[in-house]
Amino acid sequence: MAQDINIPVTPSAPGAAHNLAPVSNSARQPIPNTYFHMSEEELDERIQDARHTLGKRLTILGHHYQRSDIIKYADLRGDSYKLARFAEEQEDAEYIIFCGVNFMGETADILSKPEQKVILPNLDAGCHMADMAPTQDAYDCWDDLTEVVSTDRVMPVTYMNSTAAIKALVGKNGGIVSTSSNNDKIFQWAQERREKILFFPDQYLGANTWNKLNWDRTKVTKWNPYLELGGNTKEQLDDARLILWAGFCSVHKRFTLDQVKSARENNEGIKVIVHPECTEDVADASDYVGSTEYIIQMVTDAPSGTKWAIGTEINLVGRLQEENPDKLIFCLDPVVCPCSMMYRIHPAYLAWVIENLVEGKVINQISVDQETAHFAKLGLDRMLQVT
Repeated sequence: MAQDINIPVTPSAPGAAHNLAPVSNSARQPIPNTYFHMSEEELDERIQDARHTLGKRLTILGHHYQRSDIIKYADLRGDSYKLARFAEEQEDAEYIIFCGVNFMGETADILSKPEQKVILPNLDAGCHMADMAPTQDAYDCWDDLTEVVSTDRVMPVTYMNSTAAIKALVGKNGGIVSTSSNNDKIFQWAQERREKILFFPDQYLGANTWNKLNWDRTKVTKWNPYLELGGNTKEQLDDARLILWAGFCSVHKRFTLDQVKSARENNEGIKVIVHPECTEDVADASDYVGSTEYIIQMVTDAPSGTKWAIGTEINLVGRLQEENPDKLIFCLDPVVCPCSMMYRIHPAYLAWVIENLVEGKVINQISVDQETAHFAKLGLDRMLQVT
């Protein structure tokens, strides 16, 4: 097992690295304060009226981690993999409002039709994990690594939770995008084609996938972008079969082995189910490890009276509690911790962008430049073909 590495969160700025143009958003406009003074009832009425006016011209996509007062407006909801599929399948919508975070909006823009406009209600809804893999650092990693190990031996793979620029790096070099729903299939695909995998940006999803496949844990190393050769020797890189970028999810890293032990000690017959972004020791100690969709299905389909301790974002856990009152369901972490970035999508922002659409104005459009989108789509298309 490779040693844990924590790297600081630095908001990434996709840019001129290796001649890739920056990802651009529409010019930022401040939300009028009047929206924040509206009651919940008024915001709801205005959102519903605007949706009715726009009709089939608008589709709202919502990630499972969204708060309840946002997810209720979603025409389609899912995890990052499911939402990528939904974005690609939209035929009639002129506008796609993505209630998620920035990298999800980028993916929707890449997969949707050129004439469709993808909108993120709040452009400040980013992703700490994605920010841990700045564009230039990732390109430096690829250049440095492939000076030691030839490119035909290394398959670059990136988790969906990464910027369009990182997806473009991967796609441009024959690699592929993955999600927590399909990472095991993607790893198998990669290993069939090249000897090594370079995985961005989540060290724990990569490690837990490798462990799930029962592959040799001694062949795993981590890449710290602040150290020469990522903190490895040339010999270590030559020997490794999995090289993990040292990023992580700040929400899922909160779950601990002590929390798993406490859940078992205090609840006879409890089943522990966690997301694969959790640390290796937590995943190893749990009964089930899987994506958001997997967690939903397992808990929903479980017999009445069963008990579940869940290691994932609290908005989803709360929704599962509401929808399964016949089961004991609680979050592993006693100190409730929602994803702060997902939480930035507030009904006030949704009302603002949707009412502007009624007036013919597009606010907070996500637009990925053509070259970045082209190479990123190569990696995304490979994923969709494999899974």
